[in-house]
Amino acid sequence: MNAKVASVYLLVVLIWSTTPLGIVWSSETVHPTMAVLLRMLIAVVLGAIVIVYKKIEVPTHKTALKLYSYSALGIFGGMSSAYMAAQYLPSGIMSLIFGLAPLISGLIARKILDEPRFSGLRKIALTIAFFGLAVVCSDNLIVAKDNWLGLIYILAAVIFFSLSGVFVKSVKLDINPLSTTIGALTLTLPGFIAVWLIFDGSLSVEQWQPRAVYSILYLGVFGSLIGFVGYYYILQKLEASTVALVTLMTPVIAMIFGAVFNQEVITDKILIGAVLVMLGLGLFLYGDRINRHISKLRI
Repeated sequence: MNAKVASVYLLVVLIWSTTPLGIVWSSETVHPTMAVLLRMLIAVVLGAIVIVYKKIEVPTHKTALKLYSYSALGIFGGMSSAYMAAQYLPSGIMSLIFGLAPLISGLIARKILDEPRFSGLRKIALTIAFFGLAVVCSDNLIVAKDNWLGLIYILAAVIFFSLSGVFVKSVKLDINPLSTTIGALTLTLPGFIAVWLIFDGSLSVEQWQPRAVYSILYLGVFGSLIGFVGYYYILQKLEASTVALVTLMTPVIAMIFGAVFNQEVITDKILIGAVLVMLGLGLFLYGDRINRHISKLRI
C-alpha cells in the first residue's frame, strides 16, 4: 500500500468513526430531517463545483442511472433512518450496529446475487455477532423506554445500506468515484426535501446552536463528499478484504470518541456485546481465509 492510498484509507477510517457523533451533535438543535437535508445539499454543491472545475464527466446513460439509483437507495434510506435513530441512541451504539453491514450484505447477496452458501465458520460468526447485538440491545432497552425506536431506525439504516451495496455490486461500470457520489446524492435530494416537509417543514434557525451547525458543515464536506469519494477510491486500489477492515475499526474508535467527547456511558453489557460483535464480524470476513492458511501449513 503506497503512501497516498494509505493516507486515504486512514482518512476514511477517521471520517467514518466520527460520523455517528457528528449525526448526534447535528441533530441536537436542528431537526434531524433538516440536518440531513443540509448535509446533502452542501455535498452536492461542493461536488458540483469540483466536477465543473475538473471537467469530470457525469454519465447519464441507462447503466449510470441504475448505479446512481442503487447508491441513492443506501444514502437516502440509510441516512434518513440513521438521523432518526440519533434522537434515541448514543453515537457509539449506532456505529457498532452499523458495523453489522457486511454480515447483512452477505445474507442479502445470497438471495439476490445467488452467492455460494455460507461455510460452517461463517454461520458460527453470524451467530456470535447477532448474539452480541442482542446483548447490546438488551442493555439499551433497559436504559430508556424509547431506545427501542432508535434500534429499529438504525437496523433499518443498516438494511438499506446493505441492500444498496449488494445492488451496486451487480452494476459493472468504470466511472469516476466523484461522479458516482454526486449522481447518487443528487437523486436523493427530492426525497430528503419531502421527508423534511412531512416530518418538520419549519425553519427554526434561531434555535440552531453552533455545535449543530458546525457538525452539519463537517458532515457535508467530509462525511458525504470526501468520505464517499475516498471510500470508492480505496475500493479501486485495494482488495475487498483490506477495505472491509474499516468496518472492524470504526465502531471501536467511534465508541471511544462518544465516551470522550460526548460523555456516553459504556456499560459492561455494551462492552461485552461489542467484543462479541467484532469477533463475529472478524470471523465472518477473515475466518475462512485463516482456516485455509492453517490447512496449507499442516500439509
